Amino acid sequence: MSVQTIMTILEKLEKMHRSLLEHSYRKTELVKKGDMEELDQMLKIEQSHVAAIETLEQQRQQVVTEYLRAKGIAPADTSSVADVIEATEDETEKSELQAVRKRLISVIDELKQQNDLNQKLVFQSLQFVNMTMEMMRPSTEQINYSGKEVRGQNPIPKKGYFDSQA
Repeated sequence: MSVQTIMTILEKLEKMHRSLLEHSYRKTELVKKGDMEELDQMLKIEQSHVAAIETLEQQRQQVVTEYLRAKGIAPADTSSVADVIEATEDETEKSELQAVRKRLISVIDELKQQNDLNQKLVFQSLQFVNMTMEMMRPSTEQINYSGKEVRGQNPIPKKGYFDSQA
């Protein structure tokens, strides 16, 4: 088992995450525009990306575990690329692995930030929709006259023009 196989998988993961990041930027614009049809299509594309990333991640875990076993290291439940970097003796491979890992982590961090922004935008949009619906919904208070006023039973006594005590 070589480090090159792990690097290839990491590069594929980086490529998929970059593509997902580009879609995330586009999704931000779609949320701002309110284009629900395009947003729906974007979500379908993102789901296929996430499925591909999950497959690559499973491959990465398997290859990392095999590499560590081949080196005589008992792999942990979740073996990481950092474990491989520590186990690698060739300095060139070690530095290449570190570079790929660093790029991947950077893309993932940027993707997290963009997704947080998108989540906030969607939340604000929902708040706006709810506020608009509340404004359009009739209130429970009666603005019209009450039943007594309509029937002529006004609680304010009417003063007559004729004073009987005079």
